[in-house]
Amino acid sequence: MSRFLIVVPPFVGHVNPVVGVAAELAERGHEVAWAGDRDLLDRLLPADSTVFPVACPLPDRPADVRGFAAWKFLWEAMLVPLAHTMLPGVHAAVEQWRPDALLVDQQAIAGALVAGRTGLPWATSATTSSEITDPLATMPAIGGWVRGMLTDLRLRFGDPLHDHDLRFSPHLVLAFTTPALAGDPAVAAPVRFVGPSRRPTRPIDFPWDWLDDRPLVLVTLGTANDDAGAKFLADSVAALRARPGLQAVVVDPAGTLADVPANVLCRAEVPQPELLDRAALVVCHAGHNTVCEALDRAVPLVVAPIRDDQPVIAEQVVRAGAGVRLRFVHAGAERIGKAIDAVLTEPGYRDAAKRVQESFAAAGGAADAATGLEFLARSA
Repeated sequence: MSRFLIVVPPFVGHVNPVVGVAAELAERGHEVAWAGDRDLLDRLLPADSTVFPVACPLPDRPADVRGFAAWKFLWEAMLVPLAHTMLPGVHAAVEQWRPDALLVDQQAIAGALVAGRTGLPWATSATTSSEITDPLATMPAIGGWVRGMLTDLRLRFGDPLHDHDLRFSPHLVLAFTTPALAGDPAVAAPVRFVGPSRRPTRPIDFPWDWLDDRPLVLVTLGTANDDAGAKFLADSVAALRARPGLQAVVVDPAGTLADVPANVLCRAEVPQPELLDRAALVVCHAGHNTVCEALDRAVPLVVAPIRDDQPVIAEQVVRAGAGVRLRFVHAGAERIGKAIDAVLTEPGYRDAAKRVQESFAAAGGAADAATGLEFLARSA
């Protein structure tokens, strides 16, 4: 049996997809430990998980940053400084745990640096498919700027003798999607499409008896967009107020919504996988996890991307035929309502979502990801 260390950044959406993989590895008799933000991992992981705490400070992010400015902030103010601050903790975790292989999230660059420095085999966890489609290919100057920062990190803290991109392991890249949604990879890396990894659910209180037999709409902007989402959520509620034949659950972590109609339930946190099992439609920000969890159940979408990888994922949804895209800032209640009506009444959207679901099922999910990691550890 082997030992694995999973290195993750302090982002919920980058932890959840890997929880199922860790559970699968443990079921096969392997030992698994995590390196990352202690508070976040304690909240998301099973109580008996082995966690090595790593410093993961993040700056406050301006709510109105969009486009290239958002990419610049993500890399210059978040991911590169995060690599610096995570390095000592990841080094310590490797020293203490002595893993046979590492599974490193694409945005936990410190894990790739430590793997290079120690010579350990490592796999990339591509918890969003945007990087493997090379969204900066049409903007070579920006792509070169990102690669320059990564090269500088590798030369200073990693293995200076290798010239691979730190976002893509030369051994294995686990992509939690399939070409049916993401398209073919545009990077020279050993990408293994495994589809979504369903994770063990944690108990979250929810009034299940509130739901009836009306079509259910789930409205969510994920876990990192509280600062930008108040107006969009309010406009979504207004659209749903005019559609009493629908029920809706709206995720409102900041508690910004008031005076909601009887057919709308607002909650700070919801058991998303279980709600998706009953949903007819998802309205969201095009976060990779939410999109893939919805399509894994053949649930079509209305997507309104905010920043970062979300425009790329939104375009994937539209290209697959599984949903409608709105402009986040200018959506408004009328446009949101019309998009909801279109996706619920035109069967082509659900048919397309079903095709993506079938590709996900064929990919193998957590089991296939675990098999790839076992092979990596054995070949070390």
